[in-house]
Amino acid sequence: MTTLLLAISGLGLLLSLPAGFSGSKAWLAGVLVAMTAGLVAAVVVLQTGEVWDWRGTLTVGGEAVHLRLDAVSALFLALLSLVGGAGAVYGREYWTEEKHPRTARWGRVWWSALLLCLGLVLLTANGLHFLIAWELFTICAYFLITLDRRRPEVRAAGWLYLAASHVAMLCLVAFFTCLAVRTGSWELADMRDHAELAPLFWLALAGFGVKTGLFPLHIWLPSAHANAPSHVSAMLSGVILKIGVYGLIRFSGWLPMPPGAGWMVALIGVVSAVLGVAFALGQHDLKRLLAYHSVENIGIILIGLGFALVAAQQGNAPWGRLALAGALLHVWNHGLFKSLLFFGAGSVLHATGTREMSRLGGLWRAMPWTASLFTLGAVAISGLPPLNGFISEWLVYLGLFDSTNAHGPSAWAAIPAIILLGVTGAMALACFVKVCGVVFLGAPRSAAAEQAHESGPAMRGAMMTLGVACAAIGLAPMLFWPMVAQAVSAWNPAWAGTEVPAGLAALGAFHLALATFALVAAATLWRRIRQRGVTRAVTWDCGYVLPTPRMQYTAGSFAGIITEWFSWILRPERHEHRPDGVFPFRADFTERTPETVLESVVEPAGSAVMRMARVFRRLQHGRAQAYLLYLLIGLAAMAVLVLIGANK
Repeated sequence: MTTLLLAISGLGLLLSLPAGFSGSKAWLAGVLVAMTAGLVAAVVVLQTGEVWDWRGTLTVGGEAVHLRLDAVSALFLALLSLVGGAGAVYGREYWTEEKHPRTARWGRVWWSALLLCLGLVLLTANGLHFLIAWELFTICAYFLITLDRRRPEVRAAGWLYLAASHVAMLCLVAFFTCLAVRTGSWELADMRDHAELAPLFWLALAGFGVKTGLFPLHIWLPSAHANAPSHVSAMLSGVILKIGVYGLIRFSGWLPMPPGAGWMVALIGVVSAVLGVAFALGQHDLKRLLAYHSVENIGIILIGLGFALVAAQQGNAPWGRLALAGALLHVWNHGLFKSLLFFGAGSVLHATGTREMSRLGGLWRAMPWTASLFTLGAVAISGLPPLNGFISEWLVYLGLFDSTNAHGPSAWAAIPAIILLGVTGAMALACFVKVCGVVFLGAPRSAAAEQAHESGPAMRGAMMTLGVACAAIGLAPMLFWPMVAQAVSAWNPAWAGTEVPAGLAALGAFHLALATFALVAAATLWRRIRQRGVTRAVTWDCGYVLPTPRMQYTAGSFAGIITEWFSWILRPERHEHRPDGVFPFRADFTERTPETVLESVVEPAGSAVMRMARVFRRLQHGRAQAYLLYLLIGLAAMAVLVLIGANK
């Protein structure tokens, strides 16, 4: 059955490639059939725990095709299928041929190609084919990011993404090549018995870490997410970042771990979580803010994975299973609610033409569906009950709290991790209170916000699908626990038969009761408002004759105090002209939070390298005599090195 479903999925995507040029309806039908079949195949594997293995006679690059689907890869395939299908529905209405006649068809084709290549990354069990599929999906993502390449900022974001991706590719080529040389084969399988392979994990961490967006390897992420079409941003954050996580989880389960690997992964996770949300608070661009929250949530996933690695190295401590289960479930959860949030941001951009939060406001009246679904995603990403974000973070917390009973290094490391994870959650809540308040409440701050309109049925339907999935995991976690437990067992066979965490069933019942109470209270309040009407009055005007939209909190002022705490890393740039005189004529204030790592570290280092290159370029002057001299100097240097080596 799994073979048939995966064959239907692959065939559907292949047929959708030419259909993307001819008609959007046929293309959408092919993608939805493919994604439905892929989702069902993934769910079957996650429920049964079977390992689907298929070897073909076709060879690519001299290696026979070998595909494999176990519970770990099935968990990511399910996410790819759900977000890929919802993104196709959303993108067909968001990026139409009427508004984008030059790029709409190519956008559909690249979308299908991206889904196909991502599926191959998850299924292939051959290192060479993994690299080929990895490079192909990187190229597909680049062309999707740069669909609107007439804008210079879009081209710059695409080139930065491509440059960072190829740095990651160099690390992965070195990783898989060394793996093949030392094992004598490109085939990928459990290699924990080969202790000599342990140092290769650091190459994997660097290569997959760039694609995952770990701090400080995230330099490509904010600009790519902000400038890509919104359904592409959802795919980048919801799925493509998780493919990097898949690589880390996959090979941390198959390789022997070097000493300290778990501690390093957990430390990177804590740093990414705290600094990711700090940078998010300093943003005024709605999509850039969401991009930094991806760094934060990837950090939460890595905290769980890091402590799971520590537990495995300490004799498979039971608390490691909870930490890993929380990390795996958060892969799903973040993919769902972050895609929902990017869809909501895209709906706002589609209606107003701007991502600048301080030019928005009052959108709740004009866009009630978008505002409600975006708020649902904001509650989920803030880790609040009764939605899915609370469940996965609760599992991570549970693993960290249980690790404190070990009375060893893990206990001393878990305590600051718990505290900083709590700080991250509080800051995330503050950030999304800012977003929802500035964007959807208050009065419109611009003509574009006053003229906003609700998105169409396809865009709303895609958002509702993801919103229902967020609610389902939060209200019925027991239905999803067996599938997460299968993935935990596939990652570490010693953890097979992971028991249901104490309190998970009670937590689900509490969430269901809380959601019921909230719905009843909302319905009662709405009924009373309809019966009694609404009385409107002018808000407190601070002594002015008439309140204006300029008196509202802006995106910068709302989070000013918190961002000041992190000014040592955010380095905000402020430009102000204070009011002067009794009757001041002009006053303004602008603030920008730069990408500190990119602008203060990477770009200066790159400029230094270019200056050195220009100096050495002077050696290329076209005189053959000088080139012969360089050759003689090189040969002399090699001879000296040989003599030194012979004497030793």
